[in-house]
Amino acid sequence: MPFPRTTLAGPRRRIAAALSAAALGVTLLAGCGSEASDEASDAGPAAGGGTFPVTVEHAFGSTEITKAPRRVVTVGYTDDQAVLALGVKPVGMVDQYPNPAGKSPDINTQWPWVKDKWGETRPEVIMENGDAGPNYEKIASLRPGLIIAVYSEIDKAGYDKLSSIARTVARTKGEKEPFSAPWQDNAVHIAKALGKEDEGTRLVRGIEGRLSAAKKAHPEFTDQKAVVLSWYKDSVAPFTSTDVRGRLVTGTGFRYQNEIDKIAGGSFSTQLSPERIDLVNVDRFFVINDKADTEALKKFNLPTVKQNKVSYLLDSEGPAVGAAMSQGTLLSLP
Repeated sequence: MPFPRTTLAGPRRRIAAALSAAALGVTLLAGCGSEASDEASDAGPAAGGGTFPVTVEHAFGSTEITKAPRRVVTVGYTDDQAVLALGVKPVGMVDQYPNPAGKSPDINTQWPWVKDKWGETRPEVIMENGDAGPNYEKIASLRPGLIIAVYSEIDKAGYDKLSSIARTVARTKGEKEPFSAPWQDNAVHIAKALGKEDEGTRLVRGIEGRLSAAKKAHPEFTDQKAVVLSWYKDSVAPFTSTDVRGRLVTGTGFRYQNEIDKIAGGSFSTQLSPERIDLVNVDRFFVINDKADTEALKKFNLPTVKQNKVSYLLDSEGPAVGAAMSQGTLLSLP
């Protein structure tokens, strides 16, 4: 199923639970699990300042961060963008959208909303979208002082492996299912780990203000039920109301088709059988796909398509509005 690519061809795939260190071929360095390897081996300045110490509670416990780390690795699919927004360039990140073969630099550092932030910096890829899990060996070789695994499906076993490398902050404590926490919570959570909770809160409030302005400018949205979806393997694949795409739509005033949540069973999206296509027969839906899948959907027999109650948003092609919506970060949302 899709993440972050809404084509679902390069999706956010579930990381297998309890992957063993032997299966991954991981040999963790002795003495890891603190900031020792980072602080002792790198005399450079701390990454982005911040106010420390801080203690961050998360899904797998709490993590104390005593000082600003010099090197940060992000394991969540969009965590790199929150970190960038707060003035820190990760040394390692997830390859969220598979980079075309032979293409350089990596597309994930070239979105209009991140390009200037990255500048000439080229982070190491520690996981590609669709991998069974992160490359723990590579993460260890990057000597991080802090690992951020917030917008991630990392389980307790994975968290323990990451924690043996460096201090690690996992997803928010209140998140019931991976990828279901509000984007606001994720942003402030990461900001706190960087000693910049106040700054993260200010950035969140700025975006919420723009969403509220859009809602106020279009009161008609509140009377319309909406869905965000993709076309995947000849099927309609809607996202749930707790997914960042659903939250963005409701943030501008639309009511969501919450019946999709029940069918998804805790996932961030689902594929509809022909018998349940009625669930997307709503007042408006938003399609996030690139051109080929968009054209395939247009040929499908959906009443809402025929009635032209659709907004087509290109994913990674063109202006990549779909990618910005799917990522739902402090940098992409504006």
